[in-house]
Amino acid sequence: MPLSEREQRLLDEMERSLYQNDADFVSTVNPRRGRPNYRVLAIGVLIALLGIAAIVVGVIVKQPIVGVIGFIVVFVGALLAISPPRGSKSVPEERIGGSTHAPRGPGFMDRMNDRWERRQGGGGR
Repeated sequence: MPLSEREQRLLDEMERSLYQNDADFVSTVNPRRGRPNYRVLAIGVLIALLGIAAIVVGVIVKQPIVGVIGFIVVFVGALLAISPPRGSKSVPEERIGGSTHAPRGPGFMDRMNDRWERRQGGGGR
């Protein structure tokens, strides 16, 4: 069942409000984050494997400091492997030309809260 014109406008306004007010959330769920850098991924995996080897060597030679260093190396390698691409744009294209500040007028949720308060106060239409 297609949305009515009014429902479509409300949905578009909610989406714009989300992009303007919660950029961090949008950047985490935005599917257009860019292509993964396979070179950095491979280097991170290799570093993590070296760290695992250092942990094993630390256990074999009974030197805890070698194992701790190996763990740190594994951690750094994993962080490097899962880090997002540096050149990716996590800001949606809709915000690039517009302002990054709060919307000019009351937002969708503000209007909905006002309507709710009017209904609860008995001063309905």
